[in-house]
Amino acid sequence: MHNSPIATAWTDIAAAMRRYPLVGMLGWQDVRQRYRRSTLGPFWLTVSMGVMIGAIGVVFGSIFNTPMTEFLPFLAAGLILWGFISSVVTEGCTGFIEAEGIIKELPLPLFLHILRMIWRNTLILGHNLVIFPLVLLAVGKWPNWAMLACIPGFLLVVVNLAWVALLVAMLCARYRDLPQIIASVLQVVFYLTPVMWMPSLMPKRVGPLLLNLNPIYHLLELVRAPLLDQTPSALNWGVAIGMAVIGWGMTLAVYGRYRHRIAYWL
Repeated sequence: MHNSPIATAWTDIAAAMRRYPLVGMLGWQDVRQRYRRSTLGPFWLTVSMGVMIGAIGVVFGSIFNTPMTEFLPFLAAGLILWGFISSVVTEGCTGFIEAEGIIKELPLPLFLHILRMIWRNTLILGHNLVIFPLVLLAVGKWPNWAMLACIPGFLLVVVNLAWVALLVAMLCARYRDLPQIIASVLQVVFYLTPVMWMPSLMPKRVGPLLLNLNPIYHLLELVRAPLLDQTPSALNWGVAIGMAVIGWGMTLAVYGRYRHRIAYWL
């Protein structure tokens, strides 16, 4: 039992999670190092995100003929969350590759590098979230405590992103062309996901099918809906929970089997 792939994988993941102080320190150091000698630091991302939300909101709000009081908060929440999801997936592709030196020199749990990357992007997400209440105030709405209902949904999103990042990190360490392929796929998924367009604009025959088959849509809704004073559907929760259970089961089996080969792939 103890030699099974899942047990091997879980041992590594549990060891990484026990080193959360190290994960927190390394993730924070990554953010500081990336914006070293910068006056605004990571808030440069916040400024650029705010400008993009304003520009896209004005243009697409006019094209779709949608009231700004509805479209701008929807767009802001969607772009901020999409930035987090896409960054975790794309940076997950190089999660082990960028940590090659550490992996070959120090006997640290490999999953620690995935946790470090997720924590780094969570810190950046925290900076970008400053934009959302400002957008609400700009359209005459006020933030409220009910928005905190997005926290359980966000935690489930992170659980799903963790197995995705771990899986793509392994695959990309073995096959170096995959990061470019995954980045291209994410661009297509972005346009198929209601980030810049609202689900109500889709035709009734095509819209529900396109949305229900899009896992990113369900993950977005778990967080975006409470921020917009709405409630995620039971389908959103069911798909996200199902993804977490099936995804982690598959990833643990693959990770446990090939974990010891990762250092040789780098």
